[in-house]
Amino acid sequence: MALTRAIARLGSGLQTLPRSGAQTLAKWDFGHMRSLPAVKRWQHTAPQSASCVWHLRDDCLELSYRGLVMHFDYVWLRDHCRSASCYNTKTNQRNLDTANVDLSIRPLKTRVDEETMFLTWPDGHVTRYNLAWLAEHSYEGQMRNAVQPRILWNSEIYTDAKVPSVSCENFMSSSEGLKTFMEHFLLYGIAFVEDVPPTLEATETVAQRISLIRETLYGRVWNFTSDFSRGDTAYTKLALDRHTDTSYFQEPCGIQVFHCLRHEGTGGRTLLVDGFHAADKVLQETPDNFELLTRVPIKHEYIENVGGYHNHMIGIGPVLNVYPWNNEVYMIRYNNYDRTVINTVPHDVVQRWYVAHRALTTELRKPENELWVKLKPGKVLFIDNWRVLHGRESFTGLRQLCGCYLTRDDVLNTARSLGLKA
Repeated sequence: MALTRAIARLGSGLQTLPRSGAQTLAKWDFGHMRSLPAVKRWQHTAPQSASCVWHLRDDCLELSYRGLVMHFDYVWLRDHCRSASCYNTKTNQRNLDTANVDLSIRPLKTRVDEETMFLTWPDGHVTRYNLAWLAEHSYEGQMRNAVQPRILWNSEIYTDAKVPSVSCENFMSSSEGLKTFMEHFLLYGIAFVEDVPPTLEATETVAQRISLIRETLYGRVWNFTSDFSRGDTAYTKLALDRHTDTSYFQEPCGIQVFHCLRHEGTGGRTLLVDGFHAADKVLQETPDNFELLTRVPIKHEYIENVGGYHNHMIGIGPVLNVYPWNNEVYMIRYNNYDRTVINTVPHDVVQRWYVAHRALTTELRKPENELWVKLKPGKVLFIDNWRVLHGRESFTGLRQLCGCYLTRDDVLNTARSLGLKA
């Protein structure tokens, strides 16, 4: 039932965040970052329509609609006009030159008729806004809603949901199969396609069904065994702790694809952990730690001088990336292997950061948060690398793995083209 309700929300408009998810980040100021001002509530005593009340303040229009109190800057209201002269509905692009809008502009007349607000500007231009559109696109509306609906999970939650894999035939040949796959991927950050021919070419074809392949220093589609052909622990038979990939990129790869083509030996199970679930636990139990992990920039580094490969990559960013208006986590950058020298924060913050990092690590390493999956030929795994950490247990024998990275924008574009909220 939880899966059904959450999938229904994917195609709908808005999802309310937990109350704690809208807390203002204010306690620690790093550099130029500042806390957001509190929203002043205003009550109108003489409503102008049955569905809303509004008031022209000195600096903004204040609107109360369906229990939501909103504030709109007058320049914003003029800039976002959707009339034919201001906005091209065929291209969904703005025609209005914002630079020509008077920054002190105010409407001469304002009225509400049923579900529409009319604003008449000094030059006689009339802007019409649907009240529901204003509520959806207001700052206050965005504060209380999630950008992307999701189900936070541990091993029990995911297992009990019995999320089905999608067959390769259905995935490749029907929009319904593709949409089902994308629904699962958006909700959980992982999804599987079954019955894929165990070849690099078939894996590449399946990956391209949802996105362009992102070529990196590892190539376009990689295919390797445990021969340590690159300067990375992933190319060994050793166990790998949970981590996100390419943390040393300024923009870490968004989606990772894995396909085990063959394994003649034992061990090698894949570990999956929902990083957003762990981050939410830190937020609920120690919000100061959560805040610090969203503020402190950390460097990750990859140095490779093996054979003909010479690479030096550095990525900088906090462990947790959040949307500042609603505190929703959209990316976790966690890789203790590749984290380099901490020299981006003053000494009096370092100890606090270690405490916060330990709190997150403790959550990520709890056995109940570990989902173990045995990858087999024919079963392709897609991982949201901005959300789900992966690792593996050690193994014996010959293990051949192929896969690639996908461009995140194109994956989300595919989801939206199917009518999903992403």
